[in-house]
Amino acid sequence: MANPKILICDDEEGIRESLKLVLGDHYDLVTVDSGDMALKVLSQSKDIKLMLLDIKMPKTNGLDVLHEIKKKFPHMKIIMVTGYKSVETAAEATRLGACGYIVKPFKSQEILDTVKKNLGS
Repeated sequence: MANPKILICDDEEGIRESLKLVLGDHYDLVTVDSGDMALKVLSQSKDIKLMLLDIKMPKTNGLDVLHEIKKKFPHMKIIMVTGYKSVETAAEATRLGACGYIVKPFKSQEILDTVKKNLGS
């Protein structure tokens, strides 16, 4: 059976690389550096099971991207990734449909556990 496919959307290359190191052995990964690219990938790939989405990005912020994705792909599971732990932002992300929230700097096991829980595997 093929590994589940995960989309990683973060404007920082270092974060994308860190997530690839943590998740790469367990999942098929697609990485993008903007919300626009994430929407494009999602519209072309029907087999993405989960997305890790940065909140603070240039151009379009992650909450706006989350809102757009949930409109077009209501069943997409999205875990928000942020360097700023804020109760308001977490509440807003949850209200918009995010299924999880990870704060940078993250621990490898935290990422693996959160992804595994949301994929139901």
